[in-house]
Parts: sequence; structure tokens; C-alpha cells
Amino acid sequence: MGKLRPGEAKWLAPGHRESDPLCFPRPHQLWNLLLLLWTLLNCSWWGSAQGPGEWTPWGSWSSCSSSCGQGLSVRSRRCIRFPGEELCWGNTHEYRLCRLQDCPPGARLFRDLQCALYNGHPVLGPQKTYQWVPFYGAPNQCDLNCLAVGHAFYHSFGRVLDGTPCSGDSQGLCVAGRCLSAGCDGLMGSDAREDHCGRCGGANDSCLFVQRVFRDAGDFAGYWNVTLIPQGARHIRAAHRSRNHLALMVRDGSYVLNGNWAVSPPGTYQAAGTHVVYTRAAGPEETLHATGPTSQDLLLQEQAQALGWSLRQPQPREVEPQPHETPTVLAVIPPRTPTPSPDPCPPCPDTRGRAHRLFHYCGSDFVFQARVLGLLHQAQETRYEVRVQLVYKNRSPLRALEYVWAPGHCPCPPLALHREYLLAARRLISPDGTQDRLLLPHAGYARPWSPAEDSRTRLIARHCPV
Repeated sequence: MGKLRPGEAKWLAPGHRESDPLCFPRPHQLWNLLLLLWTLLNCSWWGSAQGPGEWTPWGSWSSCSSSCGQGLSVRSRRCIRFPGEELCWGNTHEYRLCRLQDCPPGARLFRDLQCALYNGHPVLGPQKTYQWVPFYGAPNQCDLNCLAVGHAFYHSFGRVLDGTPCSGDSQGLCVAGRCLSAGCDGLMGSDAREDHCGRCGGANDSCLFVQRVFRDAGDFAGYWNVTLIPQGARHIRAAHRSRNHLALMVRDGSYVLNGNWAVSPPGTYQAAGTHVVYTRAAGPEETLHATGPTSQDLLLQEQAQALGWSLRQPQPREVEPQPHETPTVLAVIPPRTPTPSPDPCPPCPDTRGRAHRLFHYCGSDFVFQARVLGLLHQAQETRYEVRVQLVYKNRSPLRALEYVWAPGHCPCPPLALHREYLLAARRLISPDGTQDRLLLPHAGYARPWSPAEDSRTRLIARHCPV
């Protein structure tokens, strides 16, 4: 560096060296002495390496280490550092769990294949060879410990390959000689866990905790709606303690547990994309657990039995016995003189609307889907024979085949043969107790069944007064 002329000052930026090896001007004046001190401090700070080096970006993930089941993918990065810099902080490799289709039955395990590589090769001597199978009793699960077939010793061949299961019943995989499990982010050795809402690494603040108490149904028999478990629900638990039973229905109206007046055995059931664990102790207590998330709505009900009722033994209703078969007799029947046809039935009143549906659903003893199989006019009554297909509400058990009675020769609304309806009926018991009928009131609720009508009926059930 040249000399500074009087009245001329030359500044050095931090970290900049104009000449080598000196990085400060020759002292000349007082001002230059101050400049010298400032330059020495900056040369001392910026001339040496500070902190660790820098990582290159991560490379792409490798293919899975296994062709079926679960294995590992790996990616790597390099540390770039100058002389005097520290090593980079972190790992050069990152491992991710990969899941493929299940291995076919009879496929050899990954550890078995690694032990079999040493079959027929001398290991403990120049002439002695053995057949090897995995040995899981050694201390380190991630060493390739193989047992000599027919002998009482095993040999360790070093580490197993990355991606080898730690043991036969473990979910962990061996990575660089260590048994690691994957976090919810899929990375091996990660501490990330799902919260109760199902978010990886969440804080349980993205979902709503719901807790409800249902009062017992009393002396009424039937299936009572407790609560609708929505799609996506997690960590479901229902506890019940009474002589009644929990029941669980899926969206199409079929039962998972305790449906059709039957009591299901305790166990694990598959419903709505999750496992439902149903337990029942010797006493009146029973519980229902499901981890979720549910793939569709579930309806939790209480199967309530009235006193004097027993499952699979519903109270008999008036059902005509079928006549015995008689021989067919061919005869010539004289033609009858035509009789005048009766007057046509008057039009039925309009019963459409939400208020009408709410009134009949909440005030009826039975709401069910049925198919009309036959009809018979008797005096001032009309009797329909129906096949019950789906029950929405019932105060007592319904059988597969029932009779539904409607007042008058022209019932309102009329039901057509071989069509499906959603019916709201009342229970009518004669004073002497000899007749127990399902009554469809005049201008009652009888709508052609459709998916839209099904949805409206399920929705209106939530608005009945308690």
C-alpha cells in the first residue's frame, strides 16, 4: 500500500484487505493511529473463520429399500466449509419410511435373506460351513445375528442392512445400527406425533371436544337416538350402564352393533373406516371405543327394552294365518252381471311441508321404510301388508312382515302396490288387549321413499321436543 499524502484519508471496509500480508496503513499522524486501531480490530474479527460451514440443499429421495411391505428411502447432503471452519451442524443423511403393498404369503423376510447369504460359506474355519437362520435373542437387534441350523450357537455378521425390521413383531426399522421408529411426518427417529385432532405436531387446537350425557329412555321400548357422530371424528368413547344396550348404525341404515333387537358379542367391529371395540362386562356396564377418523356419519342409539319384553320375542300383532293348500278344482263359473262401480275416492288433503313432517315424526310410535306387498279392503278399513326395510323410530320391536291399517275404504294417503314408502304409524291396542295394530292415520305421513326423503327424515329427528 502506498503512502498517504497529507490531508488524504483512505478507509478500509470491514473484511477487506488491500495488501498482503499487512492490512493497515503505516502510522503517520494521530488520525492514522486511530485508523490503525480500528483496522486491527476489524482484521482480527473478519480474518478468521466464524461458526460452522454450510449445507448444500438436500438431494432427492432414493427408491424404497423394499419391494413390498415397508422399507426406507434416503436422501443426503454435503457440508461445504473453508479451512478453519467448524463442521456443519446436523446429519448428512435423512431416512423416511415408505410403505408398499403387503408382501405375498410365504415371502421370505429381509433378515432371512441376509442370513442366507452366508449359507455354504466357511465362516468359523476354512472347511466348516453352516446353514443360517435369524436369531432374535441377541442383545443388539440391529446386528445380523444368525443361528447355525442344528447347532446351539449363533454368529454376528455385523450390522443388518438399513431398513431391516428390528424384530419380528416390531414396527421399528434399523438405521445405521440403531432401531428407530417413524414420527407422524414419516421421518425415522422423529419426535413428531399426532395430536388428538389428527394434526402432525399439532397442539389440539384444530378440533372441538364434544361430550354429551344421555338420560335413560325409561320404560319405553325401541331404539332411541343418542347422538350423531360426524364424519372425521376421532377418539370416540361411549360408556353405558343400564339394562339397555348401545347400538351403532351407519349411514345406509344398517347396524354395526346390537341391531334388529339382537345383542352383539363383545369384540372388534369394522365401521366407517375405523375399528370399533365393543366391551360388555358381566354387569350392566358396556363401552364402545373407536380411534377414527370416521369416513362417514355414525348414529349412536340406545336399544331400550321395556319391562316384560325380551329380545327376539316381540309382542305378537294381529297377523292372519295363511290358509293350507287345497286341491285345485276346475269348474265353469257362470258370468256375473256387472255391478255399478262405486264412486271414486275424493282427493286427499295436502300434507306436504316441514311442519307436517315434524308433527307426524315426533308424535308417531313408528317411523320406518317399507315396501307394499298387498292390500285388502275390509268393511270400513284398509289393510296393507308391508315388508319393513329400515326403521327410523320404534317404541316396540318391528318384524320383517307387518300389517298396517288405515281407516276407511279410501285411505289418505293411498299406498300403491310394490312401491316403497316412508311411513309414520301409531300403535293401537284394543281395550281387552287382544289386538295390537299399526295404524296409519287419515291424512297421515306416507311419502314415497327416496334418498332425499331419507335425509329430510334423519334431519327432522333432531328437532323433536324431549
